[in-house]
Amino acid sequence: MTRFLDILFSLFGLIVLSPLFLVLYVLIRMESKGGGFYSQERVGRNGVPFRLYKFRSMRVGSDRKGLITVGERDNRITRTGLFIRKYKLDELPQLWNVLMGDMSLVGPRPEVEKYTRLYTPEQKRVLSVRPGITDWASIEYIDENRILGEAADPDKAYIEQIMPDKIALNMRYINHHTVGEYFRIIFATFFNIGK
Repeated sequence: MTRFLDILFSLFGLIVLSPLFLVLYVLIRMESKGGGFYSQERVGRNGVPFRLYKFRSMRVGSDRKGLITVGERDNRITRTGLFIRKYKLDELPQLWNVLMGDMSLVGPRPEVEKYTRLYTPEQKRVLSVRPGITDWASIEYIDENRILGEAADPDKAYIEQIMPDKIALNMRYINHHTVGEYFRIIFATFFNIGK
């Protein structure tokens, strides 16, 4: 049932939001060199890698300087990038990932392989479901970049504090994977972005 909802909502979103996609793409291209989209390999369901798409919010080549984003003081982020990150607009191209079946609207956020290699056998259960655009961890850690920006060692803070907590929150959805929970997470996401 959730796959049917994913296809329906992602297709609707891609059509309705296409004018916004065009505006954001042009703004990104005008501000800095490079394309308007950014893709990165992430680990999907059952450990299968896929290309995740976003609007580019950083200068080209920034991922070579580290995978962790450290809030507003991260000088790799463009002005447009700060705005689209604040309102999660950079995530909109992932509607394409949802339509293609790589992702769901709701599910654990997909990680890069560097971090999934650190998972314990129990934590690897998050790879048993389709990753998503939003989940309880995304809602709880809506200000994750700020937290990492204040950490003395952002990578260590992510691995030792944030990642285990996010995985524990992911388990909440995995253990109660229902249509009702799917909609609760979607509504809670919109509510938190609106705040």
